[in-house]
Amino acid sequence: MKRVFVAEDDLTSLKLLGAVLKKWGYDVVSASDGSTAWQMLQTPGMPSLIVLDWMMPGMDGLDICRRIRKRGTQPPEYVILLTSMDRKQDIVAGLESGANDYITKPFDNDELRARLQVGQRVLELQTELVAAKKAFEFQATHDALTGLLNRRAILERLEREMSRCRRQESELSIMLLDIDHFKDVNDNYGHAVGDEVLREFSQRLRTVLRDYDSIGRYGGEEFLIVLPDICAIRNEETFERIRYSIGSEAFRTTAGALSVTTSAGATCSDGKSTVDGLIHEADSALYRAKNAGRNRVVFAERHP
Repeated sequence: MKRVFVAEDDLTSLKLLGAVLKKWGYDVVSASDGSTAWQMLQTPGMPSLIVLDWMMPGMDGLDICRRIRKRGTQPPEYVILLTSMDRKQDIVAGLESGANDYITKPFDNDELRARLQVGQRVLELQTELVAAKKAFEFQATHDALTGLLNRRAILERLEREMSRCRRQESELSIMLLDIDHFKDVNDNYGHAVGDEVLREFSQRLRTVLRDYDSIGRYGGEEFLIVLPDICAIRNEETFERIRYSIGSEAFRTTAGALSVTTSAGATCSDGKSTVDGLIHEADSALYRAKNAGRNRVVFAERHP
């Protein structure tokens, strides 16, 4: 349903305007003074289509417009000023305060309805643009198949976490995982089944990580996990739990149940580490895990 917020201090005018708007199919939320209107507009779920009388007790329409624009809501509200002042300088002042449109009293019903329809179309377009922007931002930072952060994004996340770690003198660990014998899955069952395994692998990792941990698809069948506030060598059970989440149950695919395991290399920052240095340590540990028989976690050599 279309929704509109109306602020008008003249109760008779407010009642008549509300009746007209309801007749046009609008769900009307109203206030009879400026202060109440501003308080209500700060409440989540208020309509984005707003009709404000200029002159109101407590706070006038221009002041409300300025406050609305200052908070920078996305998508922005569409505000129509309603007033008996029709001088050019008044119109300019109203628009400069942040209003999108301006109607003088006494207004023509057909004109008001048309201007509301314009506002509604603008709001719908803005909502679509904001949604498209969010979708584009997600696509730019996430892997299309698994929905995890992509390589660039997970490395940027690691860089930020390392900076925070240095500032706060806190701990940080990373874990580089590889799906064991993934090439055999693709060769024996096809890439579609391989994709199913990658998606299920990603989902299982999500379920065992904390809300503030980060995970990304590092490349192919490799995944990078960033674990803030944890030391790899003193929390071996955490890394074993992550490994166990993969191999504990068979993966159910369209080709049937498949046994899937993972090898992993883990290391932690010493406060002086670089992103490249940590990745190299974890990668070397992962290489040793594979050579040792796979399905295991190996810690970087600098850790006892």
